[in-house]
Amino acid sequence: MHTAAALIASLLPLLAVAAAQVQPLPAQPAATVTVYRCTSATSKVSLQDAPCAAGQAQQARQMQRPMDAPARPAPPLPVPPAAARAVPPARDVVYLAPPRPLYECVTPDGARYTSDDGRGNPRWVPLWTLGYPAVRPHSVVGDNIGHPDRRMHPPHRDVNWPVATGGGTWIRDDCTMLPPREACARLRDRRSALRTRFFNAQEKERDALRTEERALNARLDNDCGGR
Repeated sequence: MHTAAALIASLLPLLAVAAAQVQPLPAQPAATVTVYRCTSATSKVSLQDAPCAAGQAQQARQMQRPMDAPARPAPPLPVPPAAARAVPPARDVVYLAPPRPLYECVTPDGARYTSDDGRGNPRWVPLWTLGYPAVRPHSVVGDNIGHPDRRMHPPHRDVNWPVATGGGTWIRDDCTMLPPREACARLRDRRSALRTRFFNAQEKERDALRTEERALNARLDNDCGGR
């Protein structure tokens, strides 16, 4: 018995300190509130939450206590910049034509020029220059005099006797395709020659030179990666 009383006595100071530290919970406001409507002797009306003063007409009414509006929802988080950059920007699509070949052609006398289609300039040549045999007639007067054996043989074909018979044909100069780098260099040389001619040309010729230079610039941009 004495031990229990001593234990309780030792715990009393601790309980007193704990009780002092415990704060009461705030009282919850009533759901309704009383509003007093007061009318003075001069007919002045006022509304208040306390009873009217002496000498004033009083009307009391129970009303719902105003409540705070609910908290507004948090605004949506902004889109991070990385997500905005995830969509690739629209780009203009440029279609390039395949590079056009350029050919170098050689004339019979060794002169060189360029061609866009690989067909050299045409020229007329006699057939005998291409190795076609020509007929040499043996009906010349006196040809068989003193040669009785020739009268027994008919005329023969001599392939080594180049007799011009008037026949001929059209042939073209030989052309070979240039490498891409050399083709671009030739196109730039052609444009430089056009610009040199432009200064001494008449106005009518200058219009044609401008058109040709625009075509060369477009081809250089497409085939050679720039001017």
